[in-house]
Amino acid sequence: MKIHHIRNATLIIETQDKLILVDPMLGKKGTAAPPFSFIRFKPKRNPIVDLPDNAMGLIERTTHCLITHLHADHFDKAAISFLTKKQIPVICSFNDEAEIRKKGIHVSQVIHYWKEQEFFDGKIQGIPARHGYGYVAKPMGNVMGFHIQLPNEKSLYISSDTIYTDDVHKALTELKPDISIVASGSAQLDLFQPLLMRMDDILKFIQNAPGKVIANHLEAVNHCPTTRSQLQNEINELALSNKVYIPEDGDVIEFK
Repeated sequence: MKIHHIRNATLIIETQDKLILVDPMLGKKGTAAPPFSFIRFKPKRNPIVDLPDNAMGLIERTTHCLITHLHADHFDKAAISFLTKKQIPVICSFNDEAEIRKKGIHVSQVIHYWKEQEFFDGKIQGIPARHGYGYVAKPMGNVMGFHIQLPNEKSLYISSDTIYTDDVHKALTELKPDISIVASGSAQLDLFQPLLMRMDDILKFIQNAPGKVIANHLEAVNHCPTTRSQLQNEINELALSNKVYIPEDGDVIEFK
């Protein structure tokens, strides 16, 4: 298995015969959404960086798409156009099926929480996610993480946009994924508590993950203050660097 980190939460899972695009934000710099924060952080239009040069050539080879939720930094207008034009089969949460279909996108499979389903001769199940601490999680809406097991491949847990919850802990400690992907930007709006894990919970996630961890959702949207270097320093302090990847946009990580 190869994990191609594209930008923010956008990645590609490459197996022997599949290229699964995850949470596509495909627009050029500044075209996907207005600033998510105007006061707490510098109000830049999102995304705040362009796609890496090698991205679209790879994305054009997409065979399937997996969507965790419908926020613009995971599913933008450029992604909708791409998925519609190519009629890429989309796998998504039962909560998002109707909205995605309305856009003319081909939904090929609908996933439910904690219900194991067949997936390319393997298995997939939805993992509940809570998009924020306290009250803010309610207006942020439904999010689904995924645990994926494919034949002759490492098992994979994509946490998506979530704080550390009992469900996240269960996914890590009971499903025991070989690879876990954690949204690490500590996103925060101008009001309310953070939308993603604070640093202490990111580190707890890494410590409790049984296998390797990939940190994403970094340095691509204007309301995510945690940087790659800050996270790396914290990881180094706890001597965890041997199990964590913090990829640059365009990087490829191969797992054998």
